Amino acid sequence: MTNLASSYNPDVLSCIANLSNDEVFTPPEVANAMLDMLPQELFSDPNTTFLDPATKSGVFLREIAKRLIAGLEDKIPNLQERLDHIFHKQLFGIAITELTSLLSRRSLYCSKYPNSVYSVSAFDDIQGNIRFKNIMHRWKDGKCVYCGAAEAEYGDAKRKGLEAHAYEFIHNTNPQEIFKMKFDVIIGNPPYQLSDGGSAGGAIPIYHKFVEQAKKLNPRYLCMIIPSRWFAGGRGLEEFRKDMLADKHIEYMVDYPKSRDCFQGVDIAGGVCYFLRNNSYIGDCDFTSIVNNKASNRRRSLNEFEVFIRDNVGVDIIHRVMAKAKQTMDKRVAPVSPFGLRSFTRGKDKPFDNSVTVITSKGKFYIPRCDVKKGLEEIEKYKVCVGYLNPDRAGVNNASDGKSSVTTKISIYGPGEVITETYIILGSFYSLTEARNFASYIQCKLVRYLVFLTLSSMHITKLNFQFVPDVDYSRSWSDGDVYQLYGLLEEEIDHVESLIRPQIVLGGEDCVE
Repeated sequence: MTNLASSYNPDVLSCIANLSNDEVFTPPEVANAMLDMLPQELFSDPNTTFLDPATKSGVFLREIAKRLIAGLEDKIPNLQERLDHIFHKQLFGIAITELTSLLSRRSLYCSKYPNSVYSVSAFDDIQGNIRFKNIMHRWKDGKCVYCGAAEAEYGDAKRKGLEAHAYEFIHNTNPQEIFKMKFDVIIGNPPYQLSDGGSAGGAIPIYHKFVEQAKKLNPRYLCMIIPSRWFAGGRGLEEFRKDMLADKHIEYMVDYPKSRDCFQGVDIAGGVCYFLRNNSYIGDCDFTSIVNNKASNRRRSLNEFEVFIRDNVGVDIIHRVMAKAKQTMDKRVAPVSPFGLRSFTRGKDKPFDNSVTVITSKGKFYIPRCDVKKGLEEIEKYKVCVGYLNPDRAGVNNASDGKSSVTTKISIYGPGEVITETYIILGSFYSLTEARNFASYIQCKLVRYLVFLTLSSMHITKLNFQFVPDVDYSRSWSDGDVYQLYGLLEEEIDHVESLIRPQIVLGGEDCVE
């Protein structure tokens, strides 16, 4: 006879959380980690109210119910009375689709229809306190005025009965009217993005709109898990980024630079984070970064630097390095597309009179010198270059060693050679020796680690070198030289070594003495 107590019985919501990343479902363990940030006395108070404004699997409401069932046992001893009170008076949700409304009700009420005989608490209607309202986008100039979705992608003519993804919580100027009540806790995992109707699967973020809408309801506690891409701003996130980093009510934040450390099997460029905003708290944030299942914790100001630094040890290292820096490398690194040549630039296979060599992702070609409209003073220099795209997906990779290369291989291109916008010039010199010494410095793990700290997009630009000191290139550099120059502690060196992979320098064919 099978021993049911010892047989494998996976949580169905754990299984659902691993299905896809179209809509990222929250694993129960992550939901509970978020609930752990809340004052636990909330779960012993029969008056505490909770809202999930973007429920998908119902995991947050289910896990809250478990805590309330235990926490209210002394106050409401009768189990059925306790269940009725919790489900009718304390737990509320807004589903993002009709399907997730059924799934959420099944998770919470044990029946997709809470007015059925199978529901653990009887309601008079088929929705209970988990509502779904099929509403439409409001179009203006081809975009939704609420979420920015493209009419070409989500308009009635395009969808033809499919989900419009017009989420009720954010398609509303008065969210307090949805349930006509005040919530103590708003918690959830909102949808992350919608297609903007552009080419190559372009998408706009929408998760920040859920956070901003939740703030309008002025809950005592706001807790959400969202992509960490907002750390870098961009695409409508600049104001959100500024407000979040300056918000002294954010008491806790947990960041996963590698999304797979949080959502198994799900890749989200830039990682994910969850936070607790406490209306009655004012101060620095208790910030935890988890990389390769190793946690680092600091209480710190989130807006200390213009770019947000996710690595707590990195903050200490930046302080140590910048104390000795006279000038930083962002002043030296060239702008994107230094010669004005697009990535698709091609030319002839052989050199000809008054031609220059153009380095492309498809190899070397030859174009007329007069086709180069920018950076003319750089043509006759030795140029130390890396790829414009970083190889680690916004500073994040899933390599078995857990390490990042940060940049592509470092290449030196000589006089008469130019590059397309596929590459970026980190430094240019008239002397090959200086160029090689400069490349040896870029090769050092600490230098690339300081770049790594600023990465939150797929590209490397001059701004990513704002914490890298510019040094003397009349000599070559090694890892040991750089660690000694800035006086890194042994544990800081170990931290850098654990994250950054060795890099090599490739010399161009013309770069020979």
